[in-house]
Amino acid sequence: MLDYFALGVLIFAAIVLFYGVIAIHDIPYEISVHRKHPHQDAIHVAGWVSLFTLHVLWPFLWIWATLYREDRGWGFNASPKEYSARLQLMEQQVAELKARLDAMERQAKEPFAARD
Repeated sequence: MLDYFALGVLIFAAIVLFYGVIAIHDIPYEISVHRKHPHQDAIHVAGWVSLFTLHVLWPFLWIWATLYREDRGWGFNASPKEYSARLQLMEQQVAELKARLDAMERQAKEPFAARD
């Protein structure tokens, strides 16, 4: 009688472990669905591949799924509006620096033109 009980516990544990591993492998995909990740399908397929490679890829899938957020994209701190404001400021600074460089190049060429 005890042998059958032990066998039942063993089979139950094997089934719980089997389905537990399958449920765990899908966590990164569920995160990506919740965050509306643009690579949801790739994360899901990679999760199944990871299942067959003993979850070697799984930590990387978790990281990949959690890096993206719909409200701020791939960034960590700023919103897309803040990024566009920074980009406009940098473009303005580059234009000013280019104008200054052009003026300096013209000044550098003028003394040589007067000598000729």
